[in-house]
Amino acid sequence: MVIWIIVFVVVLGGILYAILLYNKLVRNKNMVAEGWSGIEVQLKRRSNLIPNLIETVKGYMAHEAGLLSEIVKLRSRSKEIRAVAEKSRIESALTRSLGDLLALAEAYPDLKASQNYLDLQDDLSQIESEIQMARRYYNGTVRNLNISIESFPNNLIAERFRFEKADFFEIEDAAEREVPEVKF
Repeated sequence: MVIWIIVFVVVLGGILYAILLYNKLVRNKNMVAEGWSGIEVQLKRRSNLIPNLIETVKGYMAHEAGLLSEIVKLRSRSKEIRAVAEKSRIESALTRSLGDLLALAEAYPDLKASQNYLDLQDDLSQIESEIQMARRYYNGTVRNLNISIESFPNNLIAERFRFEKADFFEIEDAAEREVPEVKF
């Protein structure tokens, strides 16, 4: 009789432990979804700002139409894509193009003096900063989920219930990863 009670307690403890592991995996999966949602909100804010920035710049940079059309094209593609890896690649290209646009503005003193342009540039800078924070949060939640999925004994539960590792939001362009050279 005592043996059956011990077996019952061990089995019950194992079931409760499995439930705790499953709930941890579900919590981590939902945090990844929340993190991705945060990135999408910031990307949407940036996407909504881009037409205003382009319209402001158009009058000053009529001959820079190629860059402006590239930004519009990347913005449109970004809105259509859902896969994390592809979205990351497109957003990196869009960030580079916006940086090029801001750098070109240096050649147009009237544009740089425009209060509307300066406000848009400040808004874009703030949004880029918030995108970086959202990316860091998302990648942290992905890290936690992936560790949970790969760790023993979590991996037994994760495999049984088909939890999958998530993709990190990574920088695709190797040039963006390089440390800038500072010269005096």
